[in-house]
Amino acid sequence: MAKEGQLGTIASKGQLRMSFLRWAVVIVPLVLLLGFASGRSVPAGSENGWYMALTKPELTPPGWVFPVAWTTLYILIGLALAMIVHARGARGRGVAIGLFVAQFALNLAWTPLFFGAHKVGTALVVLIAILLLSIVTTIAFSRIRRGAAWLMLPYLVWLSFAGVLNWRIGQLNPDAERLVPSAQTSQML
Repeated sequence: MAKEGQLGTIASKGQLRMSFLRWAVVIVPLVLLLGFASGRSVPAGSENGWYMALTKPELTPPGWVFPVAWTTLYILIGLALAMIVHARGARGRGVAIGLFVAQFALNLAWTPLFFGAHKVGTALVVLIAILLLSIVTTIAFSRIRRGAAWLMLPYLVWLSFAGVLNWRIGQLNPDAERLVPSAQTSQML
C-alpha cells in the first residue's frame, strides 16, 4: 500500500481545488473576453441608433442592466465549464464541452446578428437554438458535476428573458430590418 505523498496516490482536496482554480483562471477570463469582443464588435444598446429607434417592450430593463447581467452570467458559465473541464475521466465530458462550445459560439453570433445586421427574426431563431443547446448542455453538465449545472441556471433564465424581449421587439417593429442602415463600424479598441 502506498503512503500519502507517494506516486500513485489520489490527489488531496487541496490539490484538486488548485487544479480547478488553474482551469478557472484560464476559462473564466476567456469566456469574458470572447463575450466582450462579441458585444463590442458592433454598436449595441444606447450606442446603436437603430436599436434606440426601435419600439421596445415595457419589460425592457435599463441599458446598464445588460452589461452587468452578461458579465455575471459569463463568469458563472465560465466557472461551470471549468468544473467540467476539470472533471478529467468523467463519462460524457467531451460531449458536454462540445455542447457548451456550440451554444457559446451561437451566443457570440447573436449580438452582431441583432445589433449589426438588424436581423430580429433570425436573431430570435438563433436565441432559441442557444437556449435549447444550453438546456442540453446543462443536463450534460448535471451528469458530471451538479454544481456546474446549477451555475448554468441563471443563464437559462436570462436567455429565456432575452428571447421574450427579442420576440416582442420583432412584434413591435415588423420593419425593423429597414429602419436604419446597418452599422458597419466596429467598437473594438
